This record gives sequence, C-alpha cells and structure tokens, in this order.
Amino acid sequence: MRGQQPDVNLTPGITKIFVGRQPICNKQLEVVAYELLFRSSEANYADFKDENCATSQIIVNAFIDIGLDRIVNDKNAYINITHDIIMDGHLTEFDERRLGLEILEGVPVDDELVDAVRSLSQRGHTILLDDFIFHEDLIPLVEIADIIKIDVLQLDNEAIEEHVAILRKHDVELLAEKVEGPEMFEFCKNLGFDYFQGYFFCKPKVICGKRIPEGRLAIVQLLAKLQDPKTEFSDLEGFISKDVSMSYRLLRIINTAQYGLNRRVDSIKEALVILGFRAIRNWISLLSMSNIDGKPHELMVVAMVRGRMCELLAQKTGRRDHDSFFTVGLLSVLDALLDQPMDRVLKSLPISKEINTALLDHVGPLGEALTCALAYERGDWDKLVFDRVRRDSYTKIYLDSVRWADDVGEELKAA
Repeated sequence: MRGQQPDVNLTPGITKIFVGRQPICNKQLEVVAYELLFRSSEANYADFKDENCATSQIIVNAFIDIGLDRIVNDKNAYINITHDIIMDGHLTEFDERRLGLEILEGVPVDDELVDAVRSLSQRGHTILLDDFIFHEDLIPLVEIADIIKIDVLQLDNEAIEEHVAILRKHDVELLAEKVEGPEMFEFCKNLGFDYFQGYFFCKPKVICGKRIPEGRLAIVQLLAKLQDPKTEFSDLEGFISKDVSMSYRLLRIINTAQYGLNRRVDSIKEALVILGFRAIRNWISLLSMSNIDGKPHELMVVAMVRGRMCELLAQKTGRRDHDSFFTVGLLSVLDALLDQPMDRVLKSLPISKEINTALLDHVGPLGEALTCALAYERGDWDKLVFDRVRRDSYTKIYLDSVRWADDVGEELKAA
C-alpha cells in the first residue's frame, strides 16, 4: 500500500532497518502470510525518488541480513514492488519462493511488464495486485495474478460486490484489505473473499448494547481477581493449584528453554517464588485469555508481541516495574477479545490508574511504551519514541518480541 512505501537515507556507511509485519488471515482466521512493512530512514514519508533503491535494499536486509524465518517464521512474506524493480530483472536473481510480490496500483501496464510479471510467476512467486480498482487495461495482469487485494475502505459495498462479480470470472483468490470491523469481515466472507487483512481482530467495531457472553464474562471476572491488589500470594497459589489444566500449562511454559532455568520446576509454589507474583499473574491472564473461543490465535500472538515489546523497552531503560509494562501490552487486545469498548471492559477490572490511562489514552511511561509497540506494528516509525531508547534499537526489540511470542504461542497451542 502506497502509504507504507519505503523511503531511504543514502548516507554512506549508515543502514537503518525497520521491519514490521501485518498478518493475512484465511476464513478460519488462521495466519497464512505476513505483509512486511518497512522503511530505511526515520522520516515518516515516502521519498518516491529513492523508492526503488530502498525496496531493493530492504529485500536484501529483510531476507538475508535479518532472515526470513526470524521475521515470519514458516509463513509467506508479501512486499510491495515497484515497476522499475520488476523491469530491471533484479528479482530473477532472488531465489526465494516464499516471497510474494504486490504490484502497486497505478503501475503502467504494457507487454513488457506483463511478460516480466509472468516470468516471476513462473519462477514460483505469488503475484498480488494491490489496491485493485478494475479497468480493462489490467486484465492481462489479472490473468497472471494469484491474489487480488481490494481496499474495502476505498469502495462502498455495492462497488465491492461488483468487483467480486467481475473477478470471480478469473482464476484468482480475493483478499479484503483494511478490514476494520467484524461487520465488514462477515460481509466480505459472505461475498466469498478468501483472505483478510486489517485491524478487524485488533480494533473491532462494537455493536451498542452487546452483552459479553457468559464464557467471556468468566474470563473478565478472573482477570479482575488477578488484577485486584487485595489478591495475595497464597490466594494465587491456591487458585492455580485447584485448576489442573492451568497448573499443567503454566509449568510447561515455565520449564521451556526461554527461561534458562538450570533445574526443572515441578510446583506452582516454586514457580511463584522463582518468577514472582506479578510475572505469574501475567501468565495466568495470558492463559485465560487464550481460552476464549471464536478468536484467532494470531490475536494472542499480537498481545504477546505488544506485551514483550513494552517489557523490553522498560528493561532497556532500567525500570523495575517491567511486569506492569507487559501487562499493558497484554491487555491492549481486551476490546477485541471481548467485542466491547476498552473503557467498558476496564470498568470491570480493578487495575491501577496508570495502567488504565495507558490503555485508554496512551499516556505516561506505560502508555508511551504501548504507543511504540502499536507504532511498530503499523509502520508508524515516527512514533517510535520511548525515553532514551536509540532509534536503531527498536528493530531488534521488535524482532526479539516476535520470536518470543511465536515460541510461546506454539507452547500455548501445544499445552
């Protein structure tokens, strides 16, 4: 998408890399790929004069220097690609079949471009047409493309239906991008879209008067108990010990390699002593939230990435209350999990004023850390400002958070 195109700082000897990722889900809300969001300078605008150089540089940095597995695990990666990059033939030397190429809207279509795109398709690359608006001149590309992305914010419902009717005559899959609410998700799914991209699982559009289902209400009540400052060490130990499934899953995670413990932890009491009250409370919150039915697993991965990134930012600046930073990131998806406005959800939770204002208004150190996590997630690089953290540190913090969340996410699914 053009608003996320890379600009570049060509100062000799200086290379700064920013790589974010946005999930692309299927109808079952399973992640099938990620679109990579990036820039190579700190400015938050696209320097189109240097766009081709920046795109080439980022391909090398993201796929070679950082490593594709580190960014997207075992999923495919999609990137925006320019007319010049296609025609220059650089991609024919790039033997990575998991790289999907998103051809931007407005690219002039001629026989040479069509031949070049067909060649890339034959090499095994997934071909996507981005921000697609139908025009007869685009039919040669439509016949080659694997996936066509339709910006559902750019078109009204009638226009979306017309596009689907036209494109269903061709052998392509359809991706609805910028889906921001469950109503649009259901509308597009019913029309037959195959894939979905946007913030629909992070920022759901709420239907007024909708009640929290009983199962989810129980989760809210549990979170309230966990966040209640009156809850003591012994209360927490007793609660976990009575839940065999919770105990098993918690001990399984604590004994993973990420904690680097030199001996096995076999009791909840021992886990509490080693990790501390607040860390265990966060883990129980995470396990409880992961039990909510009807929500994509990726939503929990998002919660963990945000939580871990906030925590690492706090640790990097020497803050002792880094568990509270993790809590803010973790709870930032509650509105999506419960299909309720955040202010309404928080009224049910006896959380501190600092966490409350951080979640609602993004103010204070906790809110500033959350702002950074959200900014990196969305590619808003100019908002990466937290205390004394250097600009070139955010990429490593984010990628470390992604790797940690992916590892824990696999443990959650297996536990």
